[in-house]
Amino acid sequence: MMRANITLYMQLMRLDKPIGILLLLWPTLSALWVAAQGMPDPLVLSVFILGVIVMRSAGCVINDYADRNIDGQVSRTMNRPLATGALEAKAALRLFAILGLVAFVLVLLLNKLTILMSIVGLFLAASYPFMKRYTHLPQVYLGAAFGWAIPMAFAAQTGEVPSIAWLLFLANIVWSVIYDTFYAMADRKDDLLAGVKSTAVLFGNDDKAIIAILQFTFLVVMLLVGGQLGMSFIYYLGLLMTLGLFIYQQNLVRDRDPTACLQAFLNNNWVGAVLFLVIAAHYALL
Repeated sequence: MMRANITLYMQLMRLDKPIGILLLLWPTLSALWVAAQGMPDPLVLSVFILGVIVMRSAGCVINDYADRNIDGQVSRTMNRPLATGALEAKAALRLFAILGLVAFVLVLLLNKLTILMSIVGLFLAASYPFMKRYTHLPQVYLGAAFGWAIPMAFAAQTGEVPSIAWLLFLANIVWSVIYDTFYAMADRKDDLLAGVKSTAVLFGNDDKAIIAILQFTFLVVMLLVGGQLGMSFIYYLGLLMTLGLFIYQQNLVRDRDPTACLQAFLNNNWVGAVLFLVIAAHYALL
């Protein structure tokens, strides 16, 4: 029985599906490397890696709590623990509180500015799941929630938040809309029936074209980042590889098959990984 409960809680935190952790981790690591101009402080690095895991888990818990009456109407989510009744809603709230406390204890190891900024991060994470009831742009809000770790990383490493941090934050919002729209495209039919709002619903038949525009915008912003930071050729090689990944994603969703849309979403893990690796390589080769 205990093993079964542990499995249910792991599913609630989505620890069996680490893609969300990776999509949050790569831009956070990139920000830390830029802020430190190389290997960041070991304590800061450790806190942010653990913080990413804890806060992504907390976000999944509160998301499933918010959607507990909706998930049962969507084929992809109908077997989640709260949707099936395997776990009670109050259990999810308790777990969210525990994870939030763990995250707060972690951030107490950092400076005052980072601690103050973490309050905004917690608010974004807790409020994001409810956005799909009020706006067709919850993916933009998700980008802000996921991306808030970027200015926090600069605050923790340098004690300030320079303009380059906000440019990276903007890039992360654009990227989040790209990959989470792919994700929402897989659920569009069910979401329409359930009355759930998303960019996939908003974009309609223009979804692929708008995502292509967003992909181009992301690359332009990252070019600006490279110019401001004086990046070497290896960084621009990473942007070229990112362009190739974006073209591949567009090819995947050409027929809007739900399974292919999820594959395009998952492929963005490689976008984040490539960009982090070329940023780390740039500073390693200085």
